[in-house]
Amino acid sequence: MFTRRSFIASAVATGAATTLAAPALAYTPPAHLLPTRVRIFKAFEAGQIVILPKAYYLYLVTAPQEAIRYGIAVAKPGLGYTGTATIQRKVEWPTWRPTDEMIARDPKSYGRFKDNEERMKGGPSNPLGARALYLFEGNKDTYIRIHGTVAPRSIGRNASSGCFRMINEHVIDLYERVPLGTKVTVLQ
Repeated sequence: MFTRRSFIASAVATGAATTLAAPALAYTPPAHLLPTRVRIFKAFEAGQIVILPKAYYLYLVTAPQEAIRYGIAVAKPGLGYTGTATIQRKVEWPTWRPTDEMIARDPKSYGRFKDNEERMKGGPSNPLGARALYLFEGNKDTYIRIHGTVAPRSIGRNASSGCFRMINEHVIDLYERVPLGTKVTVLQ
């Protein structure tokens, strides 16, 4: 039989468990890093992606002087990419392997990949996250990606080895909006 006291005690315990567990289940970035429709002042082509690494933003231009702005993580100092590329490959739950430069720079983290062709399977623990957009200059792979992340708290920081990281839900949204051949301009 439920008494008022046992009902209140169980409700408080249930509420506390839910409240304490919630932060471990999801991360919501600060409002300024959430996808937002914005006006832009320079005329870029609709459908183009423009990245401003110093501001930690990626813009998908939707119309003249309008864009969707996404918060991103960018390269650590000295590892960044600037220039113009196109998306020539799109992959859901991509496999991943560090570049030879990453292995040489950080053998403690990536040593298991040295002198072999091992790849990490796609999935929730893969560093590329839920989606990856592969950037090419002509037919040459830049090895730069716009991809999801297993480290959502890195958004708004210099955290990668050159790629542009996004919250998984945000990169899924972008992935659905852009076709192969999309122009990507990374400004200084």
